[in-house]
Amino acid sequence: MKKLIFTTLFSVFSILNLSAQKSDASISKLYQNYLNIKTALVTDNSDEASKAADTFIKSASMVDYKVLSEGNLDVLRKNATKIAESRSIETQRESFNGLSQNMIALTKNFKLSNESVFVQYCPMADASWLSAEKAVKNPYYGKSMLTCGSVKSEIK
Repeated sequence: MKKLIFTTLFSVFSILNLSAQKSDASISKLYQNYLNIKTALVTDNSDEASKAADTFIKSASMVDYKVLSEGNLDVLRKNATKIAESRSIETQRESFNGLSQNMIALTKNFKLSNESVFVQYCPMADASWLSAEKAVKNPYYGKSMLTCGSVKSEIK
């Protein structure tokens, strides 16, 4: 079931047919807000994760449909809304997985940052996420397994 959902979501993003990574300030802002959600989950702070997700949703509303289609933005907002509306850290982490998969898909078409972006993976959660730093800080287990995972790729 998890693979089916990911495939469906990923196919939405694959509709974008761009030959090279584009740089866009609104997409970079989404990435920065995504990192704030990740940081809140790393520190086991569900209230901060909810606030950061609200900010992510507002940023998604500022992205021009010419840059990223309305359907793609709707998928991102849906993932973030689940995080924003939940007060359960476990539910937020489950929703973060979907958000992460879709943000990772964005890296194929957009330059998210002027710095390296790292795709990291936790085998215990069978889930990946984006990070601005090479050191692993696991958002799926937080303080209980802070460094569980590895860097799978670096996007420059």
